[in-house]
Amino acid sequence: MTTNDPIYKTDALIAQDIDAYLEAHQHKTMLRFITCGSVDDGKSTLIGRLLYDSKMIFEDQLAALEADSKRVGTQGQEIDFALLVDGLAAEREQGITIDVAYRFFATEKRKFIVADTPGHEQYTRNMVTGASTADLAVILIDARKGVLTQTRRHSYLVHQLGIRHIVLAVNKMDLVDYDQATFDEIVADYKTFADSIGIEGFTPIPISGFKGDNITGPSENTPWYKGPSLLPYLEAVEVDVTSDQERPFRMPVQWVNRPNLDFRGFSGLVASGTVKPGDEVRVLPSGKTSKVARIVSLEGDRDMAVAGESTTITLADEIDCSRGQVIVAAKEPLEVADQFESTLVWMDETELVPGRAYWLKIGTQTVSATVHEPKYEVNVNTQEHLATKTLDLNAIGVANITTDREIPFAPYGENRDLGGFILIDKMTNQTAAAGMINFALRRAQNIHWQATDIGREHHANMKHQKPAVVWLTGLSGSGKSTIANIVEKKLARMNRHTFLLDGDNVRHGLNKDLGFTEADRVENIRRVGEVAKLMTDAGLIVVTAFISPFRSERDMVRAMMQPGEFLEVFVDTPLEVAEARDVKGLYAKARAGQLKNFTGIDSPYEAPENAEMRIDTTAISPEEAADLIIERLIP
Repeated sequence: MTTNDPIYKTDALIAQDIDAYLEAHQHKTMLRFITCGSVDDGKSTLIGRLLYDSKMIFEDQLAALEADSKRVGTQGQEIDFALLVDGLAAEREQGITIDVAYRFFATEKRKFIVADTPGHEQYTRNMVTGASTADLAVILIDARKGVLTQTRRHSYLVHQLGIRHIVLAVNKMDLVDYDQATFDEIVADYKTFADSIGIEGFTPIPISGFKGDNITGPSENTPWYKGPSLLPYLEAVEVDVTSDQERPFRMPVQWVNRPNLDFRGFSGLVASGTVKPGDEVRVLPSGKTSKVARIVSLEGDRDMAVAGESTTITLADEIDCSRGQVIVAAKEPLEVADQFESTLVWMDETELVPGRAYWLKIGTQTVSATVHEPKYEVNVNTQEHLATKTLDLNAIGVANITTDREIPFAPYGENRDLGGFILIDKMTNQTAAAGMINFALRRAQNIHWQATDIGREHHANMKHQKPAVVWLTGLSGSGKSTIANIVEKKLARMNRHTFLLDGDNVRHGLNKDLGFTEADRVENIRRVGEVAKLMTDAGLIVVTAFISPFRSERDMVRAMMQPGEFLEVFVDTPLEVAEARDVKGLYAKARAGQLKNFTGIDSPYEAPENAEMRIDTTAISPEEAADLIIERLIP
């Protein structure tokens, strides 16, 4: 190392004036990038080489230096490359980077956060996590293997996630004798694929992570290569930070600050644009308008907040605004809709169930959403659109999504924060998918709720009763229909206005097009729930008898109803008792393999965990059960 070496100069500055170094370091630009590719393409080795060759200074070392300004001197401190790479490899063996490992380092010119993601196909979801906040992707290819399916999958996802800076790092060139023809062939093959998916450009670099070729400077082993080395390219690549500031102002509200009655501030990360005191703003989805009164920080009021900053603003008027809503420029509002076409990357080992309700988290808002049957799945190798009824782990597809309320959004291509979302399984609380909104469906914009003069309260008052849904659930043969029929007869004698929805009966008409797959069962319950909701709007007491085997769908129906109007009754009959009754002969057929997807035999039943009532039909008669339900329904 010479005195002209940038690393020497940096070390000297640290030794001479730590405050000056920290000030300079604070104003360096930040680049977030991801390393991805197939298994054993050399991601950990490359990262180890970057850390070793750049003699980087970890962020935690800087924090320690800042805490103790008297501590100086990193000259002579060497990082053993073999030990470093062995450490990264050990992390992989221990499963640490099965998730995403983030590493922080800095050079004289720039600070970096690199997301080291696993190459295994089953961990594609982790690659998506790392890429979701990256500005640049380093896609590695083993020079001996060329472009693989996982290379294509990661490249497709990188492009879909909006990463526009791509480095194609053809690694392990030392194992192909630094052959230019091999490099050129791989680049040509990748370019054909990149063109097919819309990648407008990429920077190919022949490297050896293990030997250090073309990492921090030109390699003598590749005299035929005239392009940039990897680290200098990463230091120089221009990340467009101004474009977000030039877009209209948007700030999802993270929380409402109200330390006292005289202050009400709305805090969040500015997703795009700039905001100043006096600016006219609109709160979505309500549409209420006001002006920005103050921009508040710990250091005092500010004149402006810009994209990428977390801030707190106050408004001139006391309008309704809470977590999950979005404050936007009044004259340039976001779209608001409840139906979208979206691209999904399925991340759960449990396949997508069309029609099932999932939690959808977008920005700072969480809503209930259902995914319709996919329009198609994408073959990442050929870009062919494949017909499918569901999405499995790591599948990429396009599907329409309906939310239970209107939400403000931007297409993902315009704004990651307001166009990207995740789906969460309501039962397991696991992330099921990552999604990108493509556009709102036209029917969502053209269909509006028509207000009527006669509402549900008037209907109920005319009938002198409180609307309700009595939802009987249990195994086939548990006695649901028998109890439901008795309940309705007793209510009729009391001059109550009722309607009985029975599982078998609705399949003769409304749901005769549905089978007994999991997806069809979900749709069966969804339709029944919507009908029951309309009937409660008409002031009726609705009694239902459905196996309804999945908790998520029963919860979906509960969410459709007004608070306190859904009475879940678990008709708890052991399987052996229900099977012994077998009035319809269905269990015998299921045991003989003649009836597929039969609840209790080859399809699960998820018993209620918090039902309003539990009826044990082995202990009481149907008449007694009906009396208990009516006593609970009409005190």
